[in-house]
Amino acid sequence: MIAIIDYGMGNLHSVSKAVERLGYEAFVTADAQEIMEADGAILPGVGAFGDAMQNLQNTGLDEVTRYYAASGKPLLGICLGMQLLFSESEEYGTHKGLNLLPGKVIRFQGDFKVPHMGWNKLGFHQKSPLFVGLDQGHVYFVHSYHAKPERASDLLATTDYNGQVTAIVGSGNVYGMQFHPEKSGDLGMSLLCNFLALTGAREAVR
Repeated sequence: MIAIIDYGMGNLHSVSKAVERLGYEAFVTADAQEIMEADGAILPGVGAFGDAMQNLQNTGLDEVTRYYAASGKPLLGICLGMQLLFSESEEYGTHKGLNLLPGKVIRFQGDFKVPHMGWNKLGFHQKSPLFVGLDQGHVYFVHSYHAKPERASDLLATTDYNGQVTAIVGSGNVYGMQFHPEKSGDLGMSLLCNFLALTGAREAVR
């Protein structure tokens, strides 16, 4: 079973349906015990970093997510959910994140269109179980802020948008995708499928 963590700011339905389309059972939950018992967990997110962290703290799901990551079971952050994995963000002031990955989330700076919206090609930087059997291709982004990991080893893939932009991160059992895999065609769904395979969850009988 795959837990979709519900803290009130995620694209819960689309992520849950994508997991189910790939043949796995998914459930949307804010219950700590249910999350901790899941084979894998996904932290989605749409909106502002500070509001999201406030919601996580108000519900206690910030600590639940940290405990889940410490359990060694696979955790995936998507879009804002990926940004929340980092130490802090400068979006509308400075806000502390979950600090599962060291680094900062910053706004795009320069004379170009923000938000970054549309299809951009991924560039894989190192081997990862997320990339098994896959070629570099295009995925769909919508964001005005981007993560700057402190550790080069955490940077798994980037895209080019007026310079290198973090697209996929990972450290141990913790992963993040800045784009929306469920809206990114075959490549996005294949990346999500490779993450789900890491959970060891049995595919649902169809």
